[in-house]
Amino acid sequence: MFTGIVEERGHVVVAGNGQLVVGASTVVRDSDVGASVSVNGVCLTVVERTDASLRFDLSEQTLERTCLRDLGPGDPVNLERPVTLVARLGGHLVQGHVDGVGEVTRVDVDGSGGARLSLRVPAELSRYVVEHCSIALDGVSLTIAAVEDDEIMVALIPHTLAVTTLGLAAPGGHVNVEVDVIARYVERSMERSGR
Repeated sequence: MFTGIVEERGHVVVAGNGQLVVGASTVVRDSDVGASVSVNGVCLTVVERTDASLRFDLSEQTLERTCLRDLGPGDPVNLERPVTLVARLGGHLVQGHVDGVGEVTRVDVDGSGGARLSLRVPAELSRYVVEHCSIALDGVSLTIAAVEDDEIMVALIPHTLAVTTLGLAAPGGHVNVEVDVIARYVERSMERSGR
């Protein structure tokens, strides 16, 4: 379980053949083999660790359902270690189980150094996106500012732009999308109760 508060922006060292090697400094310190790490919002298992990198094996399903398939050497990635029971939950509950891939449609820089990012989400996810609700984009916990059909808009503060990959987002780009897990639980509960 994660919070969507990115700890570090790492970089891809190697990508391909079902493997991903990520260079980092903070996250590698206590991410032993077998540990989970969120990489652009995808929960991955560490299979090898050095002083400066982590290696992960990627399943076919992960490659099919996420943007990790598009990564190449030098690309930046958002990294977060799992939350502990004594940590503050600064963002929202993020599982690292990507629901789909969204396409960035617009990035409007505002006068305060922040930006408004608009993206189109897969149609099957639109029922889970509600104004003022949480969403994770590339592992970053955000609040949905507006919803119009299959397009959502989030506001990005200067800090988020500076320390996450969302500062590099551009129209036509893609991001991993994880909807709020609570919305899924509510839906399932209502289905079971016949409502």
